[in-house]
Amino acid sequence: SALFESSIRSLPLIARGKVRDIYDVDPHHLLIVATDRISAFDCILPTPIPGKGEVLTSVSEFWLEKLKDVVPNQKTQIQLSDVLQESDELSQLEGRAAVVRKFKALPIEAVVRGYLVGSGWKDYQRTGRVCGLSLPEGLQLAEQLPEVLYTPSTKAELGTHDENISFDQTVALVGAKLATEVRDVSIKLYQEASKFAKARGIIIADTKFEFGIDDEGKLHLIDEVLTPDSSRFWPVDGYAIGRNPASFDKQFVRDYLETLDWDKQPPAPALPESIIQKTAEKYQEAKTRITS
Repeated sequence: SALFESSIRSLPLIARGKVRDIYDVDPHHLLIVATDRISAFDCILPTPIPGKGEVLTSVSEFWLEKLKDVVPNQKTQIQLSDVLQESDELSQLEGRAAVVRKFKALPIEAVVRGYLVGSGWKDYQRTGRVCGLSLPEGLQLAEQLPEVLYTPSTKAELGTHDENISFDQTVALVGAKLATEVRDVSIKLYQEASKFAKARGIIIADTKFEFGIDDEGKLHLIDEVLTPDSSRFWPVDGYAIGRNPASFDKQFVRDYLETLDWDKQPPAPALPESIIQKTAEKYQEAKTRITS
């Protein structure tokens, strides 16, 4: 069965995002619940994907542990049973929630691109650049970029679109020292993860990271990390320059929605059972390849 929305009575609800429900545990911790909601084109679809929340939680937890030497993160050793006493609440959240440290979130999304695809490809076709960064002429769709690109964006409110910003704009938002650290850490996280994933049959075409700072201003990795929701995952054995590879992420859902007569404004259309099942299978395969 799928969980579209969590219902926890014993903790105060702080927010519901596109996928995650966030509860307050204490002054230093949050409970993050990954539901089975799925969004596309900044709209939450009415149809959940069974098992998706467990995949996102498992994959994020795996990467947080794997990459902890690159940058500190939100992970704790606190168990759900330490903060929830009701059996129905525990069973509802089993495998799909984590108690994390509370940080002050930075107002930027750290987008890292290793391949020319998606909005980057459209930008390149139109301007010869990606998010204002110049690239050589003659690159093709899905081609690996000459070097990894860091293309930050704003963090939009629910229902609105993120906007690409320049590195200089991130300096204006968070200061030169922190902006530089976010850029350098993001690229290193991407490079480390890409090398690991490729050995397991997955190309990470691009991804986005989020960061927060503690009371001393120290940078920490937060939110979801290198999941099929926040990344574009391609199978190594299906990759070819010049075409969009089949993916293990929600691009499959976006591609389906593009075939509909829908203006990409709420309300979003429901997904048919065949798309739900295929999407669930893609998420599960991504988890298996990465974490097994």
